[in-house]
Amino acid sequence: MGFGGVTELAADDCWSLLRDHSLGRIAASAAGTVDIFPVNYAVDDQSIVFRTAPGTKLLELAINDRVAFEIDGRSATEAFSIVVKGVAERLERQTEIDEAEKLGLTPWIPTLKYRWVRIHATEVTGRRFALGPEPERV
Repeated sequence: MGFGGVTELAADDCWSLLRDHSLGRIAASAAGTVDIFPVNYAVDDQSIVFRTAPGTKLLELAINDRVAFEIDGRSATEAFSIVVKGVAERLERQTEIDEAEKLGLTPWIPTLKYRWVRIHATEVTGRRFALGPEPERV
């Protein structure tokens, strides 16, 4: 364990946790505003792929393709947080979309989400936290 029950995770451990989960948040910014959107996703090699409908997310990604993506989780004894920073690319070519569809990613809600986005990771970091009571104050 690191300082105060916090452990830095290796990149391979981060990708393993990303593969084990399917709900995350993408942070995008445009015109001085930062927005965070929940998305269900899949990992493809070392990139994040998600589907979306036309709207704010796609507009912001067209203005600024630099994004952050985050997942977290917890059990009774520990928690974790993984952050992926990278470049978002809307998949345009049918061959790219066909490959992405092989991931089996479907919308969780009954909406048409026919736009595909891939986040090419430039940085992946993660931390694991040992849960416990607050230490005594001295």
